[in-house]
Amino acid sequence: MVGYDFEWDDKKGIGNQEKHGVAFQDAQRAFLDPKRVIAEDLSHSSAEKRFFCFGRAGNGILTVRFTYRRDKIRIIGAGYWRKGKTCYEKENKIHR
Repeated sequence: MVGYDFEWDDKKGIGNQEKHGVAFQDAQRAFLDPKRVIAEDLSHSSAEKRFFCFGRAGNGILTVRFTYRRDKIRIIGAGYWRKGKTCYEKENKIHR
C-alpha cells in the first residue's frame, strides 16, 4: 500500500482468516478508503494504545484493530463486524 507501512504476526493472520474470513493482507485496504474512520480502542489495556480503522473494503465495511509499532501499522485483527459498520455509517452520515 502506498504511503503506509504494515506488519502483522503471520500466525495471527492465519487464525484471523480462518475465524473471520479476512486475510491481513486484504485488511490493509480499509486504510485506503478516503472516508475511513479511525477510533481509539478504549477497552484495551493502557500498556499499548490500540485503534480501530473502519473502512470500505471488499464486500462491505471492514473493521481493523491495529497499533503503531516502530512507525508501522501493526494489524492485530480484522473482520466485517456490525459495530464497525454502524460507527462508519454514523461518522459518514449514512442513513439507512
